[in-house]
Amino acid sequence: MDKPAAKMNDDAVAAAVANLSGWQAATSADGKRAIHRRFTFANFREAFGFMTAVALLAEKANHHPEWSNVYRTLDITLTTHSAGGVTKLDIGLAEAINKLGGWKE
Repeated sequence: MDKPAAKMNDDAVAAAVANLSGWQAATSADGKRAIHRRFTFANFREAFGFMTAVALLAEKANHHPEWSNVYRTLDITLTTHSAGGVTKLDIGLAEAINKLGGWKE
């Protein structure tokens, strides 16, 4: 069985976010430390297509985002609920999402 991911301290989260284009420290829906990014697309079709691609990444990683979509805007919040905050799983998924979209890291 895999060892649970370790929660990162605030300094480690700040350092990781500094290297993730567009991401910032945030709070999850249940009040835990998280990272967040807002994406804006040309239209709903592009936003939904990106969500579908992110869903496949998340499923492969078995690590799922909190997210919401309104028309062409997508908000993604990442936290590791079992650890009670941000872990390397969140940072890795954020990096993969940025690569998927072609954004710099």
